[in-house]
Amino acid sequence: MADLTSTRSRYVAAQPTRSGVPRTTLYSWLSWMIPAAVVLLWEAAARLGLIAPQVLPAPSSVLETALNLARNGDLFVHLGVSLLRAAGGFVIGGTLGLALGILVGFSPLAQALLDRSIQMVRAIPFLAMLPLVIVWFGVGETAKIFLVALAVFFPIYINTMLGIRQLDPKLMELARVVGLDRAAVVRRIILPGAMPSILTGVRYALAHAWLALVIAETLATTKGLGFLAMDAREFLNTNVIVLTMIVYAMIGVVADALVRLLEARFLSWHANYAKGASK
Repeated sequence: MADLTSTRSRYVAAQPTRSGVPRTTLYSWLSWMIPAAVVLLWEAAARLGLIAPQVLPAPSSVLETALNLARNGDLFVHLGVSLLRAAGGFVIGGTLGLALGILVGFSPLAQALLDRSIQMVRAIPFLAMLPLVIVWFGVGETAKIFLVALAVFFPIYINTMLGIRQLDPKLMELARVVGLDRAAVVRRIILPGAMPSILTGVRYALAHAWLALVIAETLATTKGLGFLAMDAREFLNTNVIVLTMIVYAMIGVVADALVRLLEARFLSWHANYAKGASK
């Protein structure tokens, strides 16, 4: 029944509307209508004086600030530093999370040895670990990358482990019947079967990475989007504060689009994956 519903959904999404525009394209346009409407209402309210500039500046004013920061290069410097920190932490935390998630998901012995300790560390509030991280690494780049890696590790680890544990046992039985070795089982059955859950973990990890980075960039730094926002707060420059929030939002949109490309690459075989779904 689920397969039938999924097939029907993909069929409907692929059908053109009366105007000849594919439904997927129409849905993609519709997905941007509410954000565009919010921006227009925000601009109108600011111009009419319903919102004080000190509380929430108009989008046009924020855009002007963005252009000024882009012209003098400050915006790109801070953005580049933040992206490098996020990328470094994501690669480290994501690699460890994926590796341990596969190990724990595949081996009951590894679960007995590692999972409880990992879950105990995960239960510690993130901010509660901040003083200890400063003691360990100081306030340099290592501490910032460590915080991002720590935030990224847990979503990928948990979703990888659960994705493997939820595989159909019949697939494993089939692998034994056809004589696949352990490496082939991981490569051809376990990872493809767990990929929907793994990519869900990647999405959560991307959000957690930026949250951790904002916190990390409040630690004695002079570069990064977090520093830019904190410095603007000191001078009550709401234009820059709102600009950094918008940049974070746009980075999130781009990151989500990249994950969707990975889904298109790795999940095109999946019965419940609607290729060309609205983005």
